[in-house]
Amino acid sequence: MIARKWLADKLLAIGHETTIDGIANVYGRAPSDGPVVLAGSHIESQNHAGWLDGALGVVYALEAARVAKESGVSGGVDVIAFADEEGHFSGASFLGSESFAGDVSEEVMDGSVCRSGRGRLRDLLADAGLAGRERVRIDTARYRAFFEAHIEQGQTLETEDLKIGVVTSIVAIWQYRITFTGIQNHAGTTKMAIRRDAGKALMGLWHRIEEEFPKISGPHSVWTVGHVALSPGQPSIIPGGAEMLVQFRDAEPATLDRLKAKLYELVKDAGEGPCTTTIEALGESKPAHMSEALQSTLIDAAKVHAPEKWLIMPSGAGHDAQVMAPLIPSAMMFVPSIGGISHHWTENTSDEDIAIGAQVFVDAIGRVMSGG
Repeated sequence: MIARKWLADKLLAIGHETTIDGIANVYGRAPSDGPVVLAGSHIESQNHAGWLDGALGVVYALEAARVAKESGVSGGVDVIAFADEEGHFSGASFLGSESFAGDVSEEVMDGSVCRSGRGRLRDLLADAGLAGRERVRIDTARYRAFFEAHIEQGQTLETEDLKIGVVTSIVAIWQYRITFTGIQNHAGTTKMAIRRDAGKALMGLWHRIEEEFPKISGPHSVWTVGHVALSPGQPSIIPGGAEMLVQFRDAEPATLDRLKAKLYELVKDAGEGPCTTTIEALGESKPAHMSEALQSTLIDAAKVHAPEKWLIMPSGAGHDAQVMAPLIPSAMMFVPSIGGISHHWTENTSDEDIAIGAQVFVDAIGRVMSGG
């Protein structure tokens, strides 16, 4: 909330009508009826993470708004800092941007809880002084485009000594909880032949995923088992229960459907063994393709400020731009991450690369506002 209020003050200082809304989005509306560009990113990261994930794109948007005001152009840059892009709360994959898009119902708000155990969303918003505030909705007729900037969160740009990534598409993230139910028993006295070991069943499915997914995946597909739990999780007890979270990502709907179908098939096969299995979908976000016209605008700006140091590339991480893309033409731009590190407190980008990114970002927005 301190960061939100700082940003709101900065937006007020350049003449924007500014609010922190009922989902904790910060929205600054430029004093202009058009042509207007919307720019921004998210304002939280993962717990114990770094200083740039999300925040860099918010500050770039603030800088674009300041430049637009000081240049005296007809038009302006509205700024949005979305809440909870990282999915800390249940009920939505991108809570702030989906609320801004009108896709978060009051029923979802009522039922949403913090995944880290801090409590209900409604209560936490009230504790922050936001109870009863309206949630801002996007006015699509107002905007020519949405621009988001972000650190790459990977090593492609750094490895190839490049400064700017122009994003073509943003992956969908599909995540599932798979549970195994066996029989808990004594680890020393239960014969191997009669065991119904939920942990063994989990390991077998994990192995099958690693065998089968490469056969049907796309060139940019990735998948991860990010969480495993055994119950009761004691060294002298055969696990009677087990749980795993499986996530896969791709930008192509047909590939996502193939991976999902294969996962459900493997879970069904696993359930024909000594343990029973269930699968629950936790989230199936939509992939998004960025506007080709706006990609060209970013490339034109990169040719000026980072000649021969830019790359066209997909995004392997999810971003708020994928929520905006179905509503208004959207663009996304990356700057390098040192060592490819993100979601960790050591994430960093050089001052030089941050400055170059700001120049490209502001230039591209200016070109859109001028009709170029």
